[in-house]
Amino acid sequence: MAAYETHEYDVLVIGAGGAGLRAAIEASATGVRVGLVCKSLLGKAHTVMAEGGMAAALANVDERDGWQVHFADTMRGGQYLNQWRMAEIHAKEAPARVNELEAWGALFDRTQDGRILQRNFGGHAYPRLAHVGDRTGLEMIRTLQDHGIHQGMTVHMEITVTTLLKDGERVAGAFGYDRERGRFRVFKAPAVIVATGGLGKAYKITSNSWECTGDGISLAYHAGAQLKDMEFVQFHPTGMVWPPSVSGILVTEGVRGEGGVLTNSEGRRFMFDNIPELYKELVADDAEEGWRYVVGDREARRPPELLTRDHVARMILAEVKAGRGSPHGGAFLDISWIKDRVPGGAEHIKRKLPSMYHQFKQLADLDITEEPMEVGPTTHYAMGGVKVESDSQMTNVPGLYAVGECATGLHGANRLGGNSLSDLVVFGKRAGEHAAEHAREVGPAVVREDDVEAAAAEALLPFDREDAREGPFQLQQALQQLMQDNVGIIRDEADLDRGLEALAELGRRAGAVKVHGNREWNSGWHTALDLVPLLTVSEAIALAAKERQESRGAHTRDDYQGKDPEWGKVNLVVEKAADGSMQVRREPIEPVPERLAKIIEEQG
Repeated sequence: MAAYETHEYDVLVIGAGGAGLRAAIEASATGVRVGLVCKSLLGKAHTVMAEGGMAAALANVDERDGWQVHFADTMRGGQYLNQWRMAEIHAKEAPARVNELEAWGALFDRTQDGRILQRNFGGHAYPRLAHVGDRTGLEMIRTLQDHGIHQGMTVHMEITVTTLLKDGERVAGAFGYDRERGRFRVFKAPAVIVATGGLGKAYKITSNSWECTGDGISLAYHAGAQLKDMEFVQFHPTGMVWPPSVSGILVTEGVRGEGGVLTNSEGRRFMFDNIPELYKELVADDAEEGWRYVVGDREARRPPELLTRDHVARMILAEVKAGRGSPHGGAFLDISWIKDRVPGGAEHIKRKLPSMYHQFKQLADLDITEEPMEVGPTTHYAMGGVKVESDSQMTNVPGLYAVGECATGLHGANRLGGNSLSDLVVFGKRAGEHAAEHAREVGPAVVREDDVEAAAAEALLPFDREDAREGPFQLQQALQQLMQDNVGIIRDEADLDRGLEALAELGRRAGAVKVHGNREWNSGWHTALDLVPLLTVSEAIALAAKERQESRGAHTRDDYQGKDPEWGKVNLVVEKAADGSMQVRREPIEPVPERLAKIIEEQG
């Protein structure tokens, strides 16, 4: 019998980023017992890396903004594959969540008359992102933690969850281990919320931190939950390119929001070369004055650098492919040119973008107030994830909820910058509320001893293999390179077929991984167990990418260029078949109701 420590709650939240914290706060406020489990230390969630701001139609900078405009922008950015109900809820409730954070102590930047300041961002019609310099995610986590610790929740840090436990068809809790000592933990709960973030560590070049291995998506999938939109992986157009030690680290879109322009090796602003029809009326045509958002016939017009992320990323790659890229395979991002046009000059840039200034100064010995940055696309965000019900965030597994980046529905084929942070708190609140209600209704679930024993035995397998010679680190690196090469920004059927074949082989090799040493703080063991979610999400991405035979949003097929109207009517759902294989099926998109369709039409 495996020894383990048992904890019992009404609601268990897995993940302590913005979504997990907000869910735990809301559930605790109802009076139920809440346990919060995080893979890292509290305060180290990947949310702290979100820099530019959180999107909410407060209309503090431009009074023409409103939830209707935000809703239409989100649907347009998602190429209309979004769950319209989630987009509606998000647009309506985001302002209240921003004001709530302010009431809880968040220190947002201010307008001259003292209101929350908002900045421009890609895909948004008006300045909409409430921000704290370029450290907004850090302020969100600080605020939620400071508020949350008084709500009565119990926090378990440095715990990796490997298996969700079930009582018949419904969820019953989770099995995991503490990373420091290797001791097993069992968490019993009739309602479980997965809020584990993204899957960027499936790729070689990524802005994501070490925790982002797709844990929640994999946990839910293996427990019987459905996944959706897995083909849509967002490659942020501006990650650091040089030096190699910082490759992929994010350069916030806020740099472009504050006036940064993209140029090629010839010094030309190439983003004017190809402006999609959907956005032509929104883009300023004056290269010199565009960054000031000159008011056109309809609305404040934006520079082409603030088009959607998928488009900007493809444009940078096109310049590199044409031989006009920067010396290290990217493009130049220049904010220094505005210092002679704004009061305060260089100090203005440092005040608006303090993290970016210090990041480049310390890591690349480059002063962004004097010279351009060298940037290129980096794996950044997963639009796909666990399929949830729009209002409650419950999955098809009773009692199991998903929220934040590991859930799907809001963003469709491409996420707009800033929508992620407001997504966390809007749907985190809803998930916590509904999970607590569910727990009160259904009562305790039963955890079977043999299920715990099976989970423990599976976790210990890497120690028990006698003749295995595979190392977990080498296997993880091989997986990341494979995904970068075969399931990256530009895809085609031949690459995807090779990728799926190689993934199957990596799966076989993962079954032979051997780790050495004991269970106490064994990084090899941690990496070996991370291979399960990494392989799961990688296969789901590749299968869905092969199935969708068109180019739409963040999914680009070189062999199927352009959008196909028929593919615009379906989402792809990934689920586990009875024989254990992964299957993909098409699911018709629920039509947008007339009242919302009218709003989309009115907003152009």
